Amino acid sequence: MAGIGMREYRDIIGGGFLLVLGSSAAIHAVTSLRLGTVWQMGPGMFPAAVGVVIALLGTVILIGGLRSSGPRIEVDHRSMLFISLSVIAFAALIRPFGFVPAIVAVVAISSRSDARLSLAGIVLLAGSLSMIGFLIFQVGLNIPLSAFNWPR
Repeated sequence: MAGIGMREYRDIIGGGFLLVLGSSAAIHAVTSLRLGTVWQMGPGMFPAAVGVVIALLGTVILIGGLRSSGPRIEVDHRSMLFISLSVIAFAALIRPFGFVPAIVAVVAISSRSDARLSLAGIVLLAGSLSMIGFLIFQVGLNIPLSAFNWPR
């Protein structure tokens, strides 16, 4: 439901994010890479151009959000807390214990953000993601990540 005087905050936030992201990419490309000319492009020309396009699109979305009305944004603090904790747990556990225990921790912690997933679903999801991660990273890409690495 759009209220009188309400702004379209999703477009404002999304457009602002794209504006900052595109501007940052363009500035980085211009300041640290050689641009070259239009006829002989350097390695910085394409990233700078893409950054400018993303920044322009973000500006259009931002202005559109400021000019239109939209629903009020509701923030679920419980979900934000558990998702953030799961990311922190993954970062803390992947080196000392390996990626399988880290994935299990991510699934277990993030599943508490919404109580609709049963214990069997959590176990099935954790097992599936661990197997997919193993197949992609160790078998497919041959990345030297240890699946299990128990500290001594």
